[in-house]
Amino acid sequence: MKYLTQQVIFDLDDTLVHCNKYFDLILGQYFEMMTDWFADFGPTTAELRSKQVEIDVETVSMSGLASDNFPKSLIATYRFFCTKYNRPAENFQEQQLMKLGLSVYDQEIEAYPGMVETLDTLKQEGHHLFLYTGGDDTIQQRKIEQMKLDAYFDDRIFIRQHKNVESLEEILTRHKFDRKRTWMIGNSLRTDVLPAVTAGINSIYLKQQNEWLYNLIELQREMQQSVLTISSISEVPPVIRSSAQQQHKHHG
Repeated sequence: MKYLTQQVIFDLDDTLVHCNKYFDLILGQYFEMMTDWFADFGPTTAELRSKQVEIDVETVSMSGLASDNFPKSLIATYRFFCTKYNRPAENFQEQQLMKLGLSVYDQEIEAYPGMVETLDTLKQEGHHLFLYTGGDDTIQQRKIEQMKLDAYFDDRIFIRQHKNVESLEEILTRHKFDRKRTWMIGNSLRTDVLPAVTAGINSIYLKQQNEWLYNLIELQREMQQSVLTISSISEVPPVIRSSAQQQHKHHG
């Protein structure tokens, strides 16, 4: 079967490798510490959680996906409750929170089921694979090395602190992507899907079970119609394959 080769851009965190579950793990420890420290005042886990989420989303919206955002959000939440209960903030406790927050990046990286098979299949079928991830250069590079992802992406890897409409547009323009056969695959409506739809490329939304609040936004109805939603990365190759064959027919 003849087909047109496609340019497939993958997101990294919570698309190819686990990420969010480590943040949840650390947050679990954080809420235990906070409940302990503020035992006399009795804030509920729900109160702590909603304040941390609010501060976290606010920070990321302003300063992008920098690695110290997370620990800083833990400290800012701590300070908020210190002020609320009129209790002095302790330097030692803040240092503990900084350490706890940064420890999220020391977790062993784990691939999602089907990652290797999906990338192997697409590569064997001759498609060009790209990796586009948000975050801190060193941390993302370490994940890429641990997972040996350069076997698939080579030097076609883009790491950006701000992952938005402008960043994607800049990549597509500078590297002369053919937008009709370019795909963006990711778990974030905000940083993967919306920019892709805006840039006029194909978009696949990988819907994860527990999504980070920052990633969830409402898409306009006409945008929703142009996005394909899947729940497992293994669904990607057949979609790309049938689209590549269709495109070949129309060209042929």
